[in-house]
Amino acid sequence: MKAIFCEKLEGPDALVMREVAEPGPPGPNEIKVAIEARGVSFTDVLMSKGEYQVQPTLPFVIGGEGAGRVTEIGNEVSDIALGDAVLVGAGCIEQVVVEAQRATVIPKGTSLESAASFRSNYVTAFYAMQRGRLKPGETLLVHGAAGGVGLAAVDVGKLMGATVIATAGSDDKLAVVGELGADHLINYSNGFRDEVKDLTGGKGADVIYDPVGGDVFDESMRCIAPFGRILIVGFTGGRPALAKTNHLLIKDAELIGFTIGGLARNDPVWARRNQEVLMQWLASGRIHPYISHRLPLERTAEALNLITNRKVIGKAIIING
Repeated sequence: MKAIFCEKLEGPDALVMREVAEPGPPGPNEIKVAIEARGVSFTDVLMSKGEYQVQPTLPFVIGGEGAGRVTEIGNEVSDIALGDAVLVGAGCIEQVVVEAQRATVIPKGTSLESAASFRSNYVTAFYAMQRGRLKPGETLLVHGAAGGVGLAAVDVGKLMGATVIATAGSDDKLAVVGELGADHLINYSNGFRDEVKDLTGGKGADVIYDPVGGDVFDESMRCIAPFGRILIVGFTGGRPALAKTNHLLIKDAELIGFTIGGLARNDPVWARRNQEVLMQWLASGRIHPYISHRLPLERTAEALNLITNRKVIGKAIIING
């Protein structure tokens, strides 16, 4: 079977496809899964360069979210059946054996591509809104709103009753974001502070979701509402910002950092509950993952380069060719 490996930390173009042995039969509490769709993200770009906060040991299979069907079951597994569609923490590989308790059964009628496209983005967005204590009627400002975690935040924010102001770097991207529910759209190529203040009657945004960092964070500090919360999601802009604590003091504002990896390690029950809620929302059509690119396994590097070059809206999916 085939797998896409990172063997040296030189970015997506250094990834290689290798033939590897199929995994053996599952143990008593394990299942074997044939992966059909895999989500890739900016995190995978960073991992391929050795720039992510947590770095696997070389060589490693790139990616970490896959959806497929169960082909074998261990003799002590009782809540998963042969042929079930499941979501697992698998990357760009064709088959895996995993612990059954680490797999999430995908509800019938939900496509494998949709399931593979929502896990990291929507888990990030939902947990962020919990940490930010987003309330119905509040104003949520989402930066990088056309990216994977940004578009998920728009979707979840609207579902939770917020008025959503979305920013992105092009009008074409904003058109898609608007179709998916954002209330107000701002091309932040020329700044956004004044428009955010105008849209909120001078108050500013109650919750700011920032996967960009750098100059975007700096300007966000100038349009945050009293008692507002800024959520630090990442630094796709390339520069982690330096928060001025005197500004937080004057604004009665909070700066909140978080990671879904930290949630999974420190409170796995909370993490599992969030994923179950999101899966229910996905199955019932309450959230709407957007996939802009579908590429075969051998073009995984191309998919990551599309993410790097900001060509992906929502999610890129790696499918079986």
